[in-house]
Amino acid sequence: MSWEDWLRRAAAAQRVATERTLAALDVTPAQFATLRILAAEPGLSSADIARLEHLTPPTVSVIVANLERKKAIHRIRDAKSARIRRLALTDSGSDLLRNAEERLRELHARYSESVSPHALSAVRDWLRGVAEIEV
Repeated sequence: MSWEDWLRRAAAAQRVATERTLAALDVTPAQFATLRILAAEPGLSSADIARLEHLTPPTVSVIVANLERKKAIHRIRDAKSARIRRLALTDSGSDLLRNAEERLRELHARYSESVSPHALSAVRDWLRGVAEIEV
């Protein structure tokens, strides 16, 4: 197999493992990404998240509605515009994010266990280079 095939297979395996790991907490990868964004930048709007994640506003609306239903986030009125609602994590959302990050750290540690530190560094450098190529 070519390196492209291996990369595609590794990406698919990583995606499935991530989905399964987060599913144990009833969280999707998109919801996890949204929680991380709001932890880093509380007060963003759904439109801000859509731009950051390169998602459509309707997709983010579904993600936000599901996180609200789980009581992981709440909306805050914008001080300047009555139409804009800012988003922030609830305490429950912060706990959910911490649990998800811990589970993913454990998953990622398993990936690293099978490779020497030198090889892992080389793989990281190569993946960084692949990710930074402008298309």
